[in-house]
Amino acid sequence: MVMKFKKIAIIGKYPSSEETKDIHDQLIQLIDHLSQKNIDLVIEEKTQKQIKLNKFKSLPLNEIGKQVDIAIVVGGDGTMLGVARTLVDTGIPLIGINQGRFGFLADLNIDSMFSSIDNILGGSYIQDNRMLIETTVVKNNKKIYESFALNDIVIRSGLRLIELEVIIDGRFVHTQRSDGLIVSTPTGTTAYALSAGGPILHPNLDAITIVPISPHTLSNRPIAVSGDSEILIKIVNMDEAYASIDGQIQIPLDKKDTISIKKAKQSISILHPQDYCYFEMLRNKLNWG
Repeated sequence: MVMKFKKIAIIGKYPSSEETKDIHDQLIQLIDHLSQKNIDLVIEEKTQKQIKLNKFKSLPLNEIGKQVDIAIVVGGDGTMLGVARTLVDTGIPLIGINQGRFGFLADLNIDSMFSSIDNILGGSYIQDNRMLIETTVVKNNKKIYESFALNDIVIRSGLRLIELEVIIDGRFVHTQRSDGLIVSTPTGTTAYALSAGGPILHPNLDAITIVPISPHTLSNRPIAVSGDSEILIKIVNMDEAYASIDGQIQIPLDKKDTISIKKAKQSISILHPQDYCYFEMLRNKLNWG
């Protein structure tokens, strides 16, 4: 089989001690499989330190996108989220091999990963472009933080309710008292937003959901808006609060801070096997009948 992608990066999950051996074994098997083909392999720097295969070139994650055609990510959805944010400006596609619990993003099964990867690398795949959102936190008229998110941006209270003002495209929507608010991409609607009662959006939709977390007023319901909308959230009153990016980065917030959220110009490309079906994935992961 002629490989469409010639320069490939391998990126592994940074495991906890109880899962180290299984993850290392799977990474080594994958690298051994790919090394027998006519391709150049690059191992992400921290991954190489874990598995101690020093015969391959290694690079830090933030430099990988400049030198490869595609990245294979071995881990769970959390690993995919972190890699996607780091490589967002490179445009390289990702393949996800699932070692986590759900695998909404990292969807390849360990048991069939060799055949699936061979087919994808040979050009037989479905390309799935996923929206990202970008957020800017402003304090006293100064930008203090900017970031991308593939899943969601969560404004969360501490022990008490937080009071937020929501403005969409310059128009006031409401003031709400709740435990917080989730602003989600279609990808993120199967994450925290789902457990908070939000709708599932198909990844192809150009939309953003706004989902309240345990609102004080029960009539406060999730809404979906155009992907071109700009959402502004103002902290009106709070005891303690923070903004969470994909559940992996936390930024402390203060009263009167504003959080601006909009669709990013960049997107992330995920490659799936040719027989991939989003609805079948939902059926399997969510145990639908």
